[in-house]
Amino acid sequence: MCLLILCSVAYSLPRAETSSLQKNETIVKEIVIRPIENNDSLGDKIVSFGMRLLGTPYIVAGSGKNGFDCSGFVYFVFNHFKIQVPRSSSQFENYGKEIPIGSVKKGDILLFFSPTRNVIGHIGIVSNPKGMESDFIHATSGREMKVVVTSLKKPGYTSRFVKAIRVL
Repeated sequence: MCLLILCSVAYSLPRAETSSLQKNETIVKEIVIRPIENNDSLGDKIVSFGMRLLGTPYIVAGSGKNGFDCSGFVYFVFNHFKIQVPRSSSQFENYGKEIPIGSVKKGDILLFFSPTRNVIGHIGIVSNPKGMESDFIHATSGREMKVVVTSLKKPGYTSRFVKAIRVL
């Protein structure tokens, strides 16, 4: 009789806890395991994927893991998420929706003049939105010659900044 009561109590304990479980929770040896919620926005995911490519060499006309130019990097990152964007930086001039720099979010794109001409010649992806002090990830043909994170407040970029666009 004692054994029957013990089994009954042991059997009913997890069932009582089970009734209070929320969707997707599991009990493992009477410990409640809650799944990790992934609330990352698409912009967060784009930046996270781009950050995995830090240090990839700059290669003229490159658009793959062996190397990128600036637009090849943006193209590669967005294409990973099945988002079609132009392949050339100059084609971004009339692409997407222009947004105020103070409203940028992760995943927005910054456009810059070429260092030598008044045409769009460089682009990057906002990684840390802070208006005119935002950080962006990009493939640079400058001294670093690789995928890096740079602040928009850096004078060489501030003076060439044209606009921010949203394609998400």
